[in-house]
Amino acid sequence: MKYAIDMHLTDTPREKPTDESKLGFGRIFTDHMFLMDYSRKDGWTNGRIVPFGPLPIHPASTVFHYGAEIFEGMKAYRLKDGSVQLFRPLENVRRMNNSARRMCLPVLDEEGALEIIKTVVRVDQDWVPHQVGTSLYIRPFMFGNDPHLGVHAVENAVFCVIMSPVGAYYAEGINPVKIAIETEDVRAVRGGTGEAKCGGNYAASLRAGEKAEKEGFTQVLWLDGVERKYIEEVGSMNVMFKIAGKIVTPKLTGSVLPGITRKSCIQLLRDWGYEVEERLVSAEELFNAAKDGTLEEAWGTGTAAVVSPIGELYMDGREFTVCGNKIGPVTQKLYDELTGIQWGLKEDKYNWTCKL
Repeated sequence: MKYAIDMHLTDTPREKPTDESKLGFGRIFTDHMFLMDYSRKDGWTNGRIVPFGPLPIHPASTVFHYGAEIFEGMKAYRLKDGSVQLFRPLENVRRMNNSARRMCLPVLDEEGALEIIKTVVRVDQDWVPHQVGTSLYIRPFMFGNDPHLGVHAVENAVFCVIMSPVGAYYAEGINPVKIAIETEDVRAVRGGTGEAKCGGNYAASLRAGEKAEKEGFTQVLWLDGVERKYIEEVGSMNVMFKIAGKIVTPKLTGSVLPGITRKSCIQLLRDWGYEVEERLVSAEELFNAAKDGTLEEAWGTGTAAVVSPIGELYMDGREFTVCGNKIGPVTQKLYDELTGIQWGLKEDKYNWTCKL
């Protein structure tokens, strides 16, 4: 199913950044955005690409009062020949629909939503930066905008896509991070919204993150919300460990976001011959493995960083160094392979990329 898209392009395009080494993340936006309206009566209508700018929204809208909101994060990459490609965009669309079902928001036709994303990127493709490591970050999101108070399933919603040219995540090289295992706050619980990509999950993580930063840590490692002993995620990323030669990652129990980078890493690792276990892994198991030397590597996975090596782990006064506080060989290989595919520098054996 294709959605009709009306074009209302700007007459006054803004000047693009000239120094791509100073792009940062999420502070500069392209000339245009996509909007589409939903009502329970008419379905999705009025798809349009318009100049980027503020959204008119009723103060009583459900997104403000009841958190009816979901989002995705993906990137467009500039290749050596000047063309542009996306990485596994249909996976993002499918995950967004899963989030929508959990949050009682309307779903999108998969192929139609993918075509919307490709179209809006084409319109602003001159904003895709050229410098190695840079990309165009794409933020599709959806929110309920019923203009009245009262807790109920959403009857009206808006789907929007905005885009931002972003700099290289590791401008000065990949440096391992120092992580504290959080023992008070929890990010999500089974049966809650942990497997949905919704704003409330991220807001709930801020207090622990702020506390960890003040204590000198880069991020927190989240424990499960029931037994408070099993590892779930690291910051806003999925997490993996190399223990005694095997790759171990928390299984998707309903409180862990099903990451697309996570899924890609698992595929690569298994094809490279590693045994990958998706299972419950406790903080105590990690510390025991660190103590006896079998915790060989640890890293986070996500769209923004691809992989983020963990160099130190801390909990309850105990602190261990992982892999000599250096990026490990498996972590490095994953980073090189995934970024190589994303930027068109390596063969895409899996048909993960989508050229415009």
